[in-house]
Amino acid sequence: MDKTALFKISYGLYIVSSAMKDRSNGQIANTVFQVTSEPPTIAVAINKQNYTHDFITESRKFSVSVLEKETPMKLIGAFGFRCGRDFDKFAGINFRTGTSGTPIVLDHALAFLETEVAGEMDCGTHTIFLGKVIDCGVLAEGEPMTYAYYHEVKGGKSPKAAPTYMGGT
Repeated sequence: MDKTALFKISYGLYIVSSAMKDRSNGQIANTVFQVTSEPPTIAVAINKQNYTHDFITESRKFSVSVLEKETPMKLIGAFGFRCGRDFDKFAGINFRTGTSGTPIVLDHALAFLETEVAGEMDCGTHTIFLGKVIDCGVLAEGEPMTYAYYHEVKGGKSPKAAPTYMGGT
């Protein structure tokens, strides 16, 4: 079986965030997709070992910031390769708190979606959270970053917690 066939599936690059008590956390995710238009519902896949998973599980809310193609690797690295248990990912980041209480990243974001968890599915290492969209909006015009662009042009890697990780690719 040639698992590199999975690399042909199109993905974007997003920051998924949540808030719990008086803390916020977020992470890079590539698996975000629209499930229905009425009611507007999206799904995200989050690794169970990620701190963001704990936040979403407890708060039952999450937001998604759609990243632009020009997003610097420094921002991606801060949200994708550092753990929020040991580091405040929102320090020095331009963000606002949404109506749900979740943080919405504004730096290099084209759009945002705020959700309340409407369901979840256990997928082994990951949980797919279904989020009923309670607010959303366009923040800027531009082209969203694809996961292919992140890998091929920016030279980005898949962290071990990513659903697309295949031993160093």
